[in-house]
Amino acid sequence: MSNSHLFMISGFPRAPLQNGIGRYVCQLQRITLKFCKNNGSSKGMREFIENHLIDFAKENPGVVVYVKPRRHRTPVLVGEYLNGDREWLSCRNLTKEEISKWVQLFKTQNGSSSSLRLRKMWHTDVPSIQGPWTPFTLRHPEQNFTSYPNKEASQPLDIEQSATEKLIELFKKQKLADSESTAEKVLTDKRAE
Repeated sequence: MSNSHLFMISGFPRAPLQNGIGRYVCQLQRITLKFCKNNGSSKGMREFIENHLIDFAKENPGVVVYVKPRRHRTPVLVGEYLNGDREWLSCRNLTKEEISKWVQLFKTQNGSSSSLRLRKMWHTDVPSIQGPWTPFTLRHPEQNFTSYPNKEASQPLDIEQSATEKLIELFKKQKLADSESTAEKVLTDKRAE
């Protein structure tokens, strides 16, 4: 097993400055497309620039786009973010569709978060002084002395009555009401005598 993950930057998953809670601010500040005008490995980058770059710039006015031609070099995509991070990607022999996907990925990231080793899968800015909640936190003290397995404790709490049970209950109430009215009738007859 490799220990290369030990040299990665570690941190917690978080949105920068609570981004997206009020309104979303794209974290990509500028993107630079470096390419060669003649080299065959830059063909996809040149096609992307010709066909998709203007649309991307119109859709994302908050992102500054630089196009930097350079001779006899491999095409490169460089993204710079608001937190100062830089992402660098070699686009050698990529098609225009693949470059378009990478540009969209750069736009939706917030820096080098993909290369961040997560310490935990969750994080809170204001931890509770009472400790984390568990299912046993708010238990009734009576349950501490219950011996298990217990038939009452194993029943679901929110079970609904079936239609048959409701009818039986209504029948018993009606029978009880009839017997009470019969008893009252008998009492009134005895008093009348």
